[in-house]
Amino acid sequence: MTDTSFEALPLAAPLQRVLRELDYTIPSPIQAQAIPLLLQGRDLLGCAQTGTGKTASFALPILQAFHLQPKGPSARCCRTLVLTPTRELAIQVGKSFTTYGRHVPFKQTLIYGGVGQVPQVNAMRNGVDLLVATPGRLLDLIEQRHVDLSKVEFFVLDEVDRMLDMGFLRDVKKIVALLPAQRQSLFFSATLAPNIVDLARTILRDPAQVSIAPETTTAEKIQQQVCFLNRDAKRPLLEQLLRGQAQASGQKLTIVFSRTKHGANKLAKSLCASGIPADAIHGNKSQAQREKALDRFKKGLTPVLVATDVAARGVDVKDVGLVVNFDLPNEPEAYVHRIGRTARAGAEGRAVSFCSEEELEFLREIEKTIRMPIPRWDDHDWHLETLAQQHGNGRRAQQVQASSRNGNGRSGRRSSGRSWGRR
Repeated sequence: MTDTSFEALPLAAPLQRVLRELDYTIPSPIQAQAIPLLLQGRDLLGCAQTGTGKTASFALPILQAFHLQPKGPSARCCRTLVLTPTRELAIQVGKSFTTYGRHVPFKQTLIYGGVGQVPQVNAMRNGVDLLVATPGRLLDLIEQRHVDLSKVEFFVLDEVDRMLDMGFLRDVKKIVALLPAQRQSLFFSATLAPNIVDLARTILRDPAQVSIAPETTTAEKIQQQVCFLNRDAKRPLLEQLLRGQAQASGQKLTIVFSRTKHGANKLAKSLCASGIPADAIHGNKSQAQREKALDRFKKGLTPVLVATDVAARGVDVKDVGLVVNFDLPNEPEAYVHRIGRTARAGAEGRAVSFCSEEELEFLREIEKTIRMPIPRWDDHDWHLETLAQQHGNGRRAQQVQASSRNGNGRSGRRSSGRSWGRR
């Protein structure tokens, strides 16, 4: 069904009009598969991540319901609840609904922490058609009796894997318990680990399942590399890399990942002091600060964004040409999400990871997860060959163990970094 045009989908005239205005002709795989199922009223279990067109796949059917069945929302209630793990993603989802629903009358509001609650309370007083929220602040307003979920018709749980990583499982279960039994539920996650599937079973009724694997196509367009070096060499190598990136690609955007908030701040200040404009975004920044930094980044005024994993989750910018893992993540899945910030919308990209001795185990876990070795980049002044060999020895030991378990003696071959094994 991936060859279907948007015109062939049974979407109402106001939605077809906006799709023509946006010059959208062919739906992405998840849109082609999910939209007809959702228009039939099915619950949906979707395995997909940011960048696949996921938001439109649920926004268009929900907006169709608003158009075909207009209702005045009840006080403090919402017809649709979209739950997201971060405020950045909540803002992004809200903007998407505004874009796709420009010809459909509906009321929406966003509820998230980091800002005052009074405007959010006022917005909910007369009810809304669409509420996009993060779990913590939503529960706060529910407990204060400012929000009532008893009339929810559509429930969307977005980026569930990140929701669980951030410790929101208990909050999600509390929120689900407040929803009416008669509803249409949509569940999206980049992975379907056993704990995620178990949660889906408690939320969905006889769901249709749609699985999209964007990592395969994304990785083919990403030049992945790893540098072995001492920790104190990371900063000078980063500066050299960023200056080279600016000269080679005409100030294409770069995201640098730091493991900690303090590290992100320190790194951004250091880059600015070296003449490289940079901003930091993380959970300790106010919402206004984060939005300002993102806006400057998108416009290219600050071509380098230093981010923690949580803050960068909702960053969806087309022109990111380079991702640098200044600190390797201790969760291998985070590596997949990080490098997916580049090579968006069919473009090519580069992902460079710095690995010091204390991060070797993180690198091994990442390579095990993506089922390929990350090619080495040795052509820089701080290359540490002894560390590279130490990693190589560990990798060979893993291969021997795997071969023993599998009952064969095949050894792994070095990858070019342009392809990705099936997961």
